[in-house]
Amino acid sequence: MDFRLNEEQQMLQDTVARLVRGEYSFEKRLEFSETEAGFSVDFWKQLGELGLTAVPFSEELGGFDGGGVEVQSVMTELGRGLCLEPYLQSVIFAGGLINQAGNDTQKDTWLAGIASGELQAAVALQEPQSFYDLKDVETRAEKNDSGYVLNGRKAVVIGGHCADLILVSARTSEAADGISLFVLTPDTAGLERRVYPTIDGSKGCDITLTDVQVSAEALVGQQDGAAEVIEYQAGRAIAALCAEAVGAMEAANELTLDYLKQRKQFGVPIGRFQVLQHRMVDMMSELEQARSMSILAASVADEEQSDERRRILAAAKNVIGRSGQFISEQGIQSHGGIGMTWEYNFAHYAKRLIMINHQLGDDDFHLEHYASLLQAS
Repeated sequence: MDFRLNEEQQMLQDTVARLVRGEYSFEKRLEFSETEAGFSVDFWKQLGELGLTAVPFSEELGGFDGGGVEVQSVMTELGRGLCLEPYLQSVIFAGGLINQAGNDTQKDTWLAGIASGELQAAVALQEPQSFYDLKDVETRAEKNDSGYVLNGRKAVVIGGHCADLILVSARTSEAADGISLFVLTPDTAGLERRVYPTIDGSKGCDITLTDVQVSAEALVGQQDGAAEVIEYQAGRAIAALCAEAVGAMEAANELTLDYLKQRKQFGVPIGRFQVLQHRMVDMMSELEQARSMSILAASVADEEQSDERRRILAAAKNVIGRSGQFISEQGIQSHGGIGMTWEYNFAHYAKRLIMINHQLGDDDFHLEHYASLLQAS
């Protein structure tokens, strides 16, 4: 099988790579993380102007009509640049949920804005007790004459502090899959956000919903029908996260190799020491394994839901999580103390890779999920 990108896919990846190299230095990233938005508003506008926020959407929306491979091309380069913009949350996850479950009116109202980058969306699916299980939902939505009343809490909503739309999951029946999806705006009465920085430099928030009244039009898809939609779009987001991790791992390995060539001990570069050569080989081996799994995940990201798709995505996230942690730990060991300093970019790659491992399920969670799928087959 030929895993090389075709001409259009390569042009797409080159476009993102040039943009990131030209606009997103490490020093600028530190400045972006300290702003109120927590990322570069100008860089986000450029992503929209170049059509990069429309990559996974249809041509009618000005999109590339791209699939998992095209998304992989974009996310890999954003990972190399440690970009803070909420591309995954807004374009891939929230946009995917509306695109799959929304009615024609909702798509016309929101998708064009998300595709152009003029509208930012976030997903509020996790809760304090859920531990990666997106079906573990205690937030409730009670139907009334005016629509629905929502009460509950959502945790670690990345990008939710500045989003124009927030997609919230809520339980509408006692059945295991009795979950529905609602679109809220941040100024909705009864919605409160507690904003905080995360360890990888981005910003997130916890959301409290207290007697939040929404109209029936805020319901995305069918009542009690969101569980399968959320699971499917979480799979697409996992594939995108895997691609981002590969980009971050590539950059982390390059930084480590350059350091081994430049740092001298006993009058010679430390890269001549055999033990460090072996460590670098192990890091490169982990990267290549992760790259292979990322390609596999991208190839099934937009396929119909099946146990085979679930197994591949679980395996990919497990391998990516373990490889990212290995490269982070071994890179820090190779650098010594400087590898942990805030002023040096390797530490930020390590933190981002650790955070990716914990987004949408860590390596242990997906190993158990993969094992359960094998037993069920």
